[in-house]
Amino acid sequence: MNKQSIYGLTIEALADWMVEHGQKQYRAQQVWDWLYKKRITSFQEMKNVNKETIQLLEENFEISTLNVQVKQESKDGTVKFLLQLKDGNIIETVLMRQHYGLSVCVTTQVGCNIGCSFCASGILRKNRDLQAGEIVEQIMQVQRHLDGLGKGERVSHVVVMGIGEPLDNFDNLTTFLRIINHPKAFAIGARHITVSTSGIVPKIYKFADLDLRVNLAVSLHAPNNELRSQIMKINRAFPIEKLFEAIKYYLSKKNRRITFEYILLDDVNDHVEEAEQLAALLKDISKLSYVNLIPYNPVSEHIQYRRSKKENILKFYDTLKKNGINCVIRQELGTDIDAACGQLRSKHLKKAN
Repeated sequence: MNKQSIYGLTIEALADWMVEHGQKQYRAQQVWDWLYKKRITSFQEMKNVNKETIQLLEENFEISTLNVQVKQESKDGTVKFLLQLKDGNIIETVLMRQHYGLSVCVTTQVGCNIGCSFCASGILRKNRDLQAGEIVEQIMQVQRHLDGLGKGERVSHVVVMGIGEPLDNFDNLTTFLRIINHPKAFAIGARHITVSTSGIVPKIYKFADLDLRVNLAVSLHAPNNELRSQIMKINRAFPIEKLFEAIKYYLSKKNRRITFEYILLDDVNDHVEEAEQLAALLKDISKLSYVNLIPYNPVSEHIQYRRSKKENILKFYDTLKKNGINCVIRQELGTDIDAACGQLRSKHLKKAN
C-alpha cells in the first residue's frame, strides 16, 4: 500500500481522519505538536500518544518521503537541496539567507510543461504534480537542517518559485499554504509567503478568490505579446491583455501589491524601448506593482541566451524609475552552486544517464 505523507493533512483533515478511525479528535493536535514543534522523524517518538493510535498512523502514513541526495552550500549562505521522492523522482529546494530572514524556495511539480525558452526547469517535461505533503516536507527538511546548526534559527519566509508552475497544481498548493501558515505548524505569516505564476489566467482568478492573503508574483519577462510569445509559450494561450485583466481582478479583491518578475536577457528584452513599454503597461497599477529585475543565470542547454550587460541592466532600471515604477535589481544568491532553478537537478540527471 502506498502511504501518504502525514504532512499533507491540515489539522482539520487529520482530526476528521482520527474520528473516522475511532480515535479521539484531540489526538490530531497531539500529533501536530510532535510533527511541527518537536519535529520527530518516527511516530514511535510520540510519548503521549497511545500505541493503538501510533500503529494506525504507521499503517496509513509516512513521516519522511524525501531523501537528501545532494546538499550544496554557497559562500553567501545559500543552501541548495537535491531531494529524491519515494518514486525516485528528483526535485530541488533552496534555503536563502536574506536581510529580512531565512527564505525557502519550494518546488511544486516534477518537471515543468510551461516551456519558457530560457529556463532550466522546463528542460525536462512535467512528470507529475507533487502532493501537498511532499511540498510541506521540503520546508521540514530545511528546518531540520537549521536545527542541526544549533542556532535556534527558523524558516521565516517561503517563495513558491521552484520547479513547476504552482497554479497548475492548485489544490495541493493551497493545502500546502494553509498548513505552513497555520499558527500550530510553521506559523509562517501570509505576508511572508509568495506564490509565483507564469500567467495561467483562470487560476489567477481562482487564486484571487481564496481567503488566503499570500503574495502573488507574475513571471512577465516581456512587455509585449510578440516578444513574450517568443520566449514564453504560455503567452500564446493567455496573452498580455487577458493576463492583465486577471491581475486587475486580483488587485481589486486583495488590494495587495503584486510583483512582476523580469529576467533580463542580453539584446532580447533588455533595451530602453522594452523598459518604456513595461512602464506604460504598469502605469495604471503602478501604486500596487513592483518589478523585480533579475540578472540571467546562463543555462548550458539554452546557449542562445546571455546575461544582460551591467550598463543595460542599469539603463533599464533607471528608465522604470524615471517613469514612476517601483523596481529593484534582485540580489544574486548561490551563484557558485548551480544558482538557476532546475540547474542542479538537470546536471544530476545527466550524470545518472
